[in-house]
Amino acid sequence: MKVLLVEDDPKQLLPLQIALSQAGHSVDGVKDGKTAQWLLSEKEYDLLVLDWMLPHVSGLNLCQQYRALGKTAPVLMITARDTTPEKVTGLDAGADDYLVKPIDLIEFMARVRALRRRSPLWQGDTLSLGDLHLHLDTLTVERQGAVVSLSSREFQLLEHFMRHPRQVLTRSQIEQAVWEWGTEPDSNAITVLVRKLRQRLEAVKASDWVESIYGMGYRLSPTEK
Repeated sequence: MKVLLVEDDPKQLLPLQIALSQAGHSVDGVKDGKTAQWLLSEKEYDLLVLDWMLPHVSGLNLCQQYRALGKTAPVLMITARDTTPEKVTGLDAGADDYLVKPIDLIEFMARVRALRRRSPLWQGDTLSLGDLHLHLDTLTVERQGAVVSLSSREFQLLEHFMRHPRQVLTRSQIEQAVWEWGTEPDSNAITVLVRKLRQRLEAVKASDWVESIYGMGYRLSPTEK
């Protein structure tokens, strides 16, 4: 999933961002509501994790603005506010779930998995294309009984391919889907990542499923046997 994580305390932002990334999610982590507001106007996300108290624009206002635009991605509100009226306020603003600080990472990731199932992109714990199966919870890919583990970045790329099967994806589209906002990948980073993914897929005899489309980008398509 593509996740927007907004938390103004770096000591809380970093561990949450790491946990999400290790689970295979592509995470844009920012520290203030104004930056988050801009990102929401420019990009599409599968999940929002918003701290209530933020500089410039509160997480509560971000959630209200997001819902007012008709956006439906799940929203997890995190905050130190733990009274029932405050929880009700957060939920009424459009949040799908509410987690009180201090955050337990195990519970946090369980909430994320639960909210993932509410995403419009939800197709189950496994994405399939032909006889190729990508297991979202284990970051593994399987075909004809063979299983191989993927790195977080390889997983993110294959997930993006499998959510857009047989479509040509440009380098720009891949960069936006896989790399975090504020990072500047090297000029050959996508080429290197595609090569690594093909090497992983060789273990399940599917390396030739990732096609290079000259002058356009890449496509994931089952080869005809």
